[in-house]
Amino acid sequence: MLIRVRQLTKIYQMGDAVVSALAGVDLDIEAGEFVSITGASGSGKSTFMHLLGCLDRATSGSYDLADTPVTRLSEKRLARIRNREIGFVFQTFNLINRTTALDNVAVPLVYGRLRDTRRKALDALEKVGLSHRAKHTPAEMSGGERQRVAIARAIVNDPALILADEPTGNLDSQTGEQILQIFERLHAAGTTVLLVTHEMSVAARAQRLIHMTDGLIDTDVPVTEQLRRELLQSTVIGAQIEQAATADRLTARAG
Repeated sequence: MLIRVRQLTKIYQMGDAVVSALAGVDLDIEAGEFVSITGASGSGKSTFMHLLGCLDRATSGSYDLADTPVTRLSEKRLARIRNREIGFVFQTFNLINRTTALDNVAVPLVYGRLRDTRRKALDALEKVGLSHRAKHTPAEMSGGERQRVAIARAIVNDPALILADEPTGNLDSQTGEQILQIFERLHAAGTTVLLVTHEMSVAARAQRLIHMTDGLIDTDVPVTEQLRRELLQSTVIGAQIEQAATADRLTARAG
């Protein structure tokens, strides 16, 4: 078992108010799975990802990563796990703008004090089809290229787990498709991929779909071909409704 979570909670104190972002989550994820986590804004999905990525500590409950009890570790051990065992991909790329793609990808290697950083960083860029852009900075790249650099940085240490938070959120549909195909290739090569998204068309690409509401998992199902078709159809219908509503608003303004 790669991930084992039991009764995980996260509570924030917001002035006099207490906000329960996670309300006792149980979850098991096997090594090599491709899982999508969905839910409305405020459902707890991003908070959950931050806890799984050791970017934050739970208020209570337990989290074991590859049989290591993460919730009991020191900050130094957590930093090592983030560097060596988990790769992160974010919607906003989080690249260093004045640094080349090669040096951006090499950052985890440098922090980990590893050798041969240039070769490993080039290998990671090659895996995402960007070795020819190694000397370019993010400012010289398209959004899709920047996200591919971010993925290369995430995989440069060959982590067991990739956590992706809305990785296609800032991209057009064609570029987003290219990014999803990279995640599918990583999964096919044996990497565990956990993808957080609010887009059903993106969630449909996973093997397993988890839906969260009010800090709890309310749905956890395999993505069958029938479910995938239904999710894609709901996305198309939703887009058509939004287009019609937009047209109505424009007509009302014109009138």
